[in-house]
Amino acid sequence: MTASRLLLLGILAAAVAAFFILDLGQYLTLESIKANSGALHAKVQAYPWWSRSLFFIVYALLTALSFPGTVVLTLLAGALFGLLEGTLLVSLASNFGAVAAMLISRFLLRDWIQRRFGKQIAGINRGLARDGAFYLVSLRLIPIVPFVLLNPALGLTRVGLWTFWWTTQLGMLPGHAIYVNAGRQLVRIDSLSGILSPGMITTLVLLAVFPLVATRLLTSYKARLAYRGWRRPKHFERNLVVVGGGTGGLATARIAASLRARVSLLERERLGGVAMHEGGVPARALRRQANRLHGLRSDPRVASSLDVAGGFSQAMDDMQRLTRAAMKSASTEHYARLGVEVIMAEGRLSSPWTVEAGGRSLSSRAIVIATGSRPCVPPIAGLEAIEPLTCDNLWDLREPPGRLLVLGGGAGACEFAQSFQRLGCQVTLVSERETLLEQEDPEAAGVVLAALRADGVELQMGLAPLRVEVDGDECLLVCRRGEEGEQALPFDRLLLALGQHADIRGLGLDELGLRCGEDGSLEVDEYLTTRFPNIYAVGSVAGPYGAPHVAEHQAWYAAVNALFGDFKRFAVSERVIPRAVFTTPEVASVGLGEPEARAQGTEFDVTRVPLGALSGAIAEEAGEGFIKVLTERGKDRIVGVSIVGEQASETLAGFVVAMKHKIGMNRLADTVHLGATLGDASRLLAETWQRQHRPLRLLRWAERLNRWRLGRAEQ
Repeated sequence: MTASRLLLLGILAAAVAAFFILDLGQYLTLESIKANSGALHAKVQAYPWWSRSLFFIVYALLTALSFPGTVVLTLLAGALFGLLEGTLLVSLASNFGAVAAMLISRFLLRDWIQRRFGKQIAGINRGLARDGAFYLVSLRLIPIVPFVLLNPALGLTRVGLWTFWWTTQLGMLPGHAIYVNAGRQLVRIDSLSGILSPGMITTLVLLAVFPLVATRLLTSYKARLAYRGWRRPKHFERNLVVVGGGTGGLATARIAASLRARVSLLERERLGGVAMHEGGVPARALRRQANRLHGLRSDPRVASSLDVAGGFSQAMDDMQRLTRAAMKSASTEHYARLGVEVIMAEGRLSSPWTVEAGGRSLSSRAIVIATGSRPCVPPIAGLEAIEPLTCDNLWDLREPPGRLLVLGGGAGACEFAQSFQRLGCQVTLVSERETLLEQEDPEAAGVVLAALRADGVELQMGLAPLRVEVDGDECLLVCRRGEEGEQALPFDRLLLALGQHADIRGLGLDELGLRCGEDGSLEVDEYLTTRFPNIYAVGSVAGPYGAPHVAEHQAWYAAVNALFGDFKRFAVSERVIPRAVFTTPEVASVGLGEPEARAQGTEFDVTRVPLGALSGAIAEEAGEGFIKVLTERGKDRIVGVSIVGEQASETLAGFVVAMKHKIGMNRLADTVHLGATLGDASRLLAETWQRQHRPLRLLRWAERLNRWRLGRAEQ
């Protein structure tokens, strides 16, 4: 650290120490203002310039150092200087202080601010990218983020000094005027009846309704800008049109219909979407059949009589049967009974309120886009010469590929690699990354890696695919490993398991000017709203989490905001989103892993319990694996959970509920579960945490008391 930074840091430390040592906060209270207003007013009259200069400096310093007391000083400005002069002084002083706080954060306390307020900074950057200076004005006008956090957080964003200055000045001016006027009224109260004076009542009403009025005005102004050039219909046929019949679209329509809204659901192919037809449902069913066949093959009494090809074909047929059974809940008739009009046609938005579908023009107050996703196909040269497998055509296989090459390193790639290896294929898993499952806990990922190798899957890590070569019946995937040169991998079929990206083809979004991110998803705010206040998106279209359970979670927010957003909107919460890898053993997790927690500067404790310590796991022959919980250092708040073992996804449910509703380890330990079940894992782990965090000094005193009472009883 440079000498200038050390000097500035020393000055700041001295100022902070002086504030608390001298107990200067005692003067920044309403009682102090009321008691000393007469004397202070006399000083202002006697020394007008000195008093105003001193007030300006003190206010700016408190704002720059993010100290409490600026609200009280704002009230004091009204009492001493009146409405106009007080507002001017407060506005200028707070702006100088805010700029100083921003610059201190940007050039001095950058690392510390980043660790403490990393999430807020990321959210502000997204808002800046979406709405620019308008977003900054809205943050100042409606204090969703407290100013003591906002000023330092903005120092680490890309906002320029001039933009910061004028948006702060403009956005905070109305609020300053209201608080200065409140201080002017408060100092005049000398009896209980003064509270009921018209001026005081007006001030209290302004303080209460200002955030609501400001919110409505900003929303209206933003809507006018978005709808410029479009003519809004005078009447609507529907409350909501949902475009897309996947998991998110079905849930949105179902929730809206339960709220007695008139809802139409458009689907161009079949209800259920990718998750039901090509994603999670058939993949889970295939895994079940693969594990069953693997178990039979491991039994020497029947292994010799097994037909690999016949077993593969039977497994795929059984998978299809289970998938069809799961589709029964996603039928046109079922949703019609719920009050949803289902239209099997492709929808195209012709205006912010109109969707064209099947030769009909549907007008609606709100529209939710939930068209789901499609497989990612990389730009590999020569790929068009073969028919690569994706989740679109994978399930039609009836003959096992002798050599199956799986390209990818995420959860889906690992799941497919193990399932097809257990179905009798020779699988090679190719990943550009040096490690698999980078989002998961490293220890958990290592267990999956070992399980894949134990099943016979060949792992090729750190290989970047370059091209596909076909020579007669021989197919090769040519890859590069760093600077080592090229390496050719032979295969019979190539499975692309590189994830999904948003499917927004044919929706007419370009004509509406709806912006998309790099992954094809629409740009939405925390309410799932696009640039048009009445058009929402859920699931893969809303990004970045495209999992079906996330889409279903977002559906409630989209439906409620679309129907009642004019009165009250709800910001979608993604604080507790579980995830799982459905291999054998399973990996399930929620919240932060150890690398993420360290990267964010979160201090944490780790509590780890092997599943073999759980009687229910032993009874189910599922004792291999572990549960690891991260808690905030010195507290029982859970910040992350990782589980490895059989039924890990089921065992995780209790921890998800605990994190969602902020139930700590102490309350988990006091929860009663059925004995000899995997559900009892949360109680066992919570008790382990309690033992590790016992107050040793208190326990020693308890031991002495118990011994003394034993001796006393013997006498």
